[in-house]
Amino acid sequence: MSPEDQHPRTSRPTKRLTERKREDIVRAAVEEFRTAGYEATSMDRIAQAAGVSKRTVYNHFPSKEELFALMLEQLWASSAASVDLPYRSDLPLTQQLRQLLMQKLELLGDPNFIALARVAMAEIIHAPDRAQDIVCRMDEKGSGVTAWIQAAMHDGRLAPVDPGFAGHQLEGLVKSFAFWPQVTLGQPPLARADRERVADSAVAMFLGYYARST
Repeated sequence: MSPEDQHPRTSRPTKRLTERKREDIVRAAVEEFRTAGYEATSMDRIAQAAGVSKRTVYNHFPSKEELFALMLEQLWASSAASVDLPYRSDLPLTQQLRQLLMQKLELLGDPNFIALARVAMAEIIHAPDRAQDIVCRMDEKGSGVTAWIQAAMHDGRLAPVDPGFAGHQLEGLVKSFAFWPQVTLGQPPLARADRERVADSAVAMFLGYYARST
């Protein structure tokens, strides 16, 4: 009988416990970065908030910088996951793009997302070397908006264009109202009616330039 057969349940619960502790640490780190900012957050504070020892925190993450990098990755992942609408050749472009942008605006209206983005942006400004690599990796992964534009272009319904360039243009039309004022000036998230107005105008401007007439 193998050691696994003799102790079939030993490794899995231990692994689950380790994963739970890691998740607790990440959640605590995100909350500390969000409420206290990067400089004021310490590994001691994170350990206390997570209910684990400082040694346990270091067993999972060698430094505060590693945790901050993970927070930026999760921030990007939340943004990318929220805008995940597969392109459909059987639906009008206006309908699809409006839905895509409303999903984006829904995320940008989340106070927790904005608070984390503000922490990340402040650190990128104050210590660009620390955040530059992770920001570059996030840019390389693309986004749901870019993927949608690429699919619509390949389907012949949008004019040939660099999808990344067009995606940045489109997101700029949205973020100039629903991200930058909130992150840099502390303005409140847009109300529903304002989000719809931003989405409708962005769709009209974007398709007015890039859509191919049929």
